[in-house]
Amino acid sequence: MTARPLQLRTLLVLGRASNLPTVWSNVLAAWLLAGGTVGPRLWLAMLGATLAYIGGMYLNDAFDAEFDREFRRERPIPSGAVSEQLVWRAGGAMLAAGTLILATGGWLSAVLSVGLAVSVVLYDWIHKQVTFSPVLMAACRFFLFLAVAAGGPDGVGGTVLWTAIALSGWIVGLSYVARRESRRGPVAWWPLVALALPWVLAALVNDGPWLPRSLAWSVLLGLWTAWCLRHTFGEGPRKIGRTVSGLLAAICLTDLLALVPDPGLALVFLALFALALLGQRFVPAT
Repeated sequence: MTARPLQLRTLLVLGRASNLPTVWSNVLAAWLLAGGTVGPRLWLAMLGATLAYIGGMYLNDAFDAEFDREFRRERPIPSGAVSEQLVWRAGGAMLAAGTLILATGGWLSAVLSVGLAVSVVLYDWIHKQVTFSPVLMAACRFFLFLAVAAGGPDGVGGTVLWTAIALSGWIVGLSYVARRESRRGPVAWWPLVALALPWVLAALVNDGPWLPRSLAWSVLLGLWTAWCLRHTFGEGPRKIGRTVSGLLAAICLTDLLALVPDPGLALVFLALFALALLGQRFVPAT
């Protein structure tokens, strides 16, 4: 049988490329909170994070190949759009390259980058067998955020750490919902409490003259979150995929809550949020 030509869309679907704006948002937020400025070091961190993310997503499909052959035959590997061996090789190479690039920020960045790589592989390997996979997914973003910040002039300070924790809570909440996409039965509310951590962070770090602006962005995030959750908890057919995709894009808004004092940055994070939503029209986020 003649091999099918590899299509660009296949590569984008494998890498969940529509989620890349949320990765760039994490990198930008971590770098700025660590006292960094726009320049070569930021772009290098962006490159490292991009490669690590895409590599991790490729490995996710490689580990899930047997599952997808049975339950998700439209995925690139079982559909024959790309060979499983190629996905293994490309995913491993990109994750390794991304980890090495992120590790150039210093010894602490190197340690945290290794933590990121281990979390990615562990999640890809066992996420369908364990109930705590949302925590593993959150660990990936947590280590990414800290690895980038550790290379900045101010390093990992209190605000950086608390922002990484808030981000992790958001990931735990949306990952829990995502796990329910292929399962029947009701979706419990209590794990979604973790989604509230970005609002807690905003209340703690934005006081005094920054409070009104923080409240405005908090309301925006709240309205968007409610809109997303209605697809799962509202009346009518359950559309968990739309909930998860919307909450993924909103990662950019959670990063914004930690950087409220700089009004010029709002446009950047809102643009990344819009870019993530636009990308989801062409490449599925999950």
